[in-house]
Amino acid sequence: MESSRRIFFKIAGLSALGLSTKPVLDAFAKEQAQDTLPEPQTQKGAEALIARQWAMVIDTRKFNSAEDMVPLIKACHKIHNVPKFENKRHEIKWIWEEEYHNAFPMKASKFISEKVEHTPFLVLCNHCENPPCVRACPTKATFKRESDGIVLMDFHRCIGCRFCMAACPFGARSFNFRDPRPFITKINKQFPTRMKGVVEKCNFCAERLAVGQMPACVEASNGALMFGDLYDPESEVRKLIKTNYTIRRKQALGTDPAVYYIV
Repeated sequence: MESSRRIFFKIAGLSALGLSTKPVLDAFAKEQAQDTLPEPQTQKGAEALIARQWAMVIDTRKFNSAEDMVPLIKACHKIHNVPKFENKRHEIKWIWEEEYHNAFPMKASKFISEKVEHTPFLVLCNHCENPPCVRACPTKATFKRESDGIVLMDFHRCIGCRFCMAACPFGARSFNFRDPRPFITKINKQFPTRMKGVVEKCNFCAERLAVGQMPACVEASNGALMFGDLYDPESEVRKLIKTNYTIRRKQALGTDPAVYYIV
């Protein structure tokens, strides 16, 4: 209703100045078209990997220490131009490790086995099937791609309000308090850099899937991470979920995370 009132007064005001309403209506139509769901960041070719809902299974049994996760984190951060700030408060993280009680606060008990307590857990954006960050974003800078369930970011639409960060229960988003470009060791020109005042996060390597490649962290994991279609009964992730006990982060919140952990 409020939007309609603004449109009416905009057209009426310009008409009162003796201007034709046709250019105004054409401009409005263009503006409305731009307000639809943003286009995917990559165009799919014949070689693209497709799925109804991409999902990841992380086998925590294959990680003995945080050092085992370093190659995966480096692989992700390198190709996505993730800056490395000296100040921890400015840290940008797409994928990182957490202790069990931080990764799974709803499942932590007062007395827990020594192994689970000290086992590092790899965490990232969960690409939820019901993502609250998408609903919270006022500019549609963050959106769920309906074709494969990946939650993406349009960096050009982001206004830095950080509503998505407040809505995300997993702390999976980072904000660029400083210009990140001077803090990138070697820029990968195949992926866009960001700017100060923009939120960013893991994108499930959508740009790699578009050219037939698996996510960088999966390739660097030596089989500890598996990636596939959650709704394909024959996919590797479905087989792992069916034959192993898995948990998900903060599952009770109803966001339906697409990242599963074998414990």
